[in-house]
Amino acid sequence: MLTDAAVRKAEARDKPYKIADSGGLYLHVATSGSKSWRMKFRFGGKEKLLTFGPYPDVKLSEARKKRDAARRQIRDHIDPSGARKRAQEEKAREAAEIAKQVTFEAAAREWHELQKGRWAPVHAEDVIISLERDIFPTLGERPLAAIDEPMVLEVLRAVEARGSIETARRLRQRISAVYRMKMSEGVVTKDPAAVVVDALQPMPKKTRQPSITDPDQAREVLIAAEASGASPITKLASRFLALTQARPGMVRGMEWSEVEGIDWDDRQFGPHLPIWRVPSARMKLIMDLKEEESFEHQVPLCWQAVEILRAVRRLTGRNKLVFPGQRHAHQPLSENAIGYLYNRVGYHGRHVPHGWRATFSTTMKARARKAGRVADLETIELMLAHVPPNKVAAAYDRHEHMERRRELGQEFADLLMKGMQPAATLLDGPRR
Repeated sequence: MLTDAAVRKAEARDKPYKIADSGGLYLHVATSGSKSWRMKFRFGGKEKLLTFGPYPDVKLSEARKKRDAARRQIRDHIDPSGARKRAQEEKAREAAEIAKQVTFEAAAREWHELQKGRWAPVHAEDVIISLERDIFPTLGERPLAAIDEPMVLEVLRAVEARGSIETARRLRQRISAVYRMKMSEGVVTKDPAAVVVDALQPMPKKTRQPSITDPDQAREVLIAAEASGASPITKLASRFLALTQARPGMVRGMEWSEVEGIDWDDRQFGPHLPIWRVPSARMKLIMDLKEEESFEHQVPLCWQAVEILRAVRRLTGRNKLVFPGQRHAHQPLSENAIGYLYNRVGYHGRHVPHGWRATFSTTMKARARKAGRVADLETIELMLAHVPPNKVAAAYDRHEHMERRRELGQEFADLLMKGMQPAATLLDGPRR
């Protein structure tokens, strides 16, 4: 091992040389007589070199401390030469360059494509439409790294300004999910949507969906809506929703392939039992039932509902969707189309699309109790697609009560549609 005296006495020679200490540390003596501390080591299968500084600026004792510190790093699988750190810095610089090139819209569409297989088709469509409507026009062309918290907040507050508090919060979650995906890929280092949650308006307290439960008064909602200038498809979807006890999303995503038992050509004779089979993937079920075919929801169709399908088939029969949107035949009717229609004709805060379920439930349960038909109460719940605790019984009951469900559905339809014009009269307007 070296001593201070040996280091001091080391003199220049014709060629550079080194004097070893221990642990890879040695004194390098140049032909000029300058001396420096160096350490040779191996890392990742490669021989590497560290320089600790010149002597006498760096004493022997200090050089040994530096050597010991370097050996500890090597033991912990850290390259003391800083190569790993430089590589990480280089990777961060490359990621920053990528982030300058990747736009939010490109990243969001990539995220949507990755996630949509986990969602029901209607929900997947709603997600991308919400981004196209509210986010892409402002942030879509901006690079990910160029979007900051105030920009995100400004976009979301514009959504809040039209009264869509819940939509703004959902959009924030979707923006955040896009950034988390790109953070995991090393493209960005922060999520500008993460901190704005506390700056958004609080969610209003949950209240019951506004609904008119008296069938005579509820009929006036349909009359007013059908006298408006709305499109025929929106009017027909509104009437069909009122008659089927379905959730609005089920009707919006309805496909022609889901309808059975209708003789479209009127060439058959005898009784027909038309039915609408809603796949479990489109139902509002708890997640562990989503893939169980037995939990498809079967809606027996009253003759008034069949009449609606016959009418709308003249407009959309060549499409996949029964009730497509105004702009694109491959996209469902807008999430807010029927609701906005009711608002425009004077029912804002009084009746919403989802309220037809309460209209049916209140009306038919009251009639069941008055007639002493207690068993009908359970059947009505099945018609509303409320899943019983016993999943086996649920699957059985959905088929067992079909005849009575059809009778109750027809009874309600006759009450609600009393005096209404045929569905075909709603066809006036542009055809798809």
